[in-house]
Amino acid sequence: MGKTYERIDGRLRTFIEAQPLFFTATAPLSGDGTVNLSPKGLTGSFAVIDELTVAYLDFAGSNAETIAHLRENGRITLMWCAFQGPPNIVRVHGRGEPVFRGDPRFTGLLDHFPDIDTSRHGLRAIVVVRADLVRDTCGYAVPFMSYDEDRDLHAKRFAREDDASLSAYFTKKEHVATSMDGLPGLPLPLPPHTV
Repeated sequence: MGKTYERIDGRLRTFIEAQPLFFTATAPLSGDGTVNLSPKGLTGSFAVIDELTVAYLDFAGSNAETIAHLRENGRITLMWCAFQGPPNIVRVHGRGEPVFRGDPRFTGLLDHFPDIDTSRHGLRAIVVVRADLVRDTCGYAVPFMSYDEDRDLHAKRFAREDDASLSAYFTKKEHVATSMDGLPGLPLPLPPHTV
């Protein structure tokens, strides 16, 4: 039923790039820490960088658990499910790193996301994941669901923010600069978004 892949290419790459939704899972090293599972979407916010590296745009939100966990230990799993067409689930288990605004790599990484206006979503970081293990499984129990379109609410909410107001918004949020478990989260204030 399941198969392990040496790289992200061909049919596998086509499948994950076509999905409008994926999930990220991270956890702190502490055995009693909070496991985090997040849905990710917005067309154009995910990219395959090379055969073993993927990346996604990390936008404004109410917390920064994924960033905090990656800063502590780097462990991450990404998962895509086929909600249409043949059943399939793909997981990329690997090591991730948040590349923050102000990092010399940031602008070059943004080139991989030409189809999304990052200025409208409060871009905080680009999460880069290097795959250690790539697997698929059957997905026979995953239901059929239809994708209609992206919601426009995120862009409407954050398009009106500039760097200063976005930093102020994050500072007010309880779990952005520090995770629920007290780990360092998003470094504040944000460096300018120069793109």
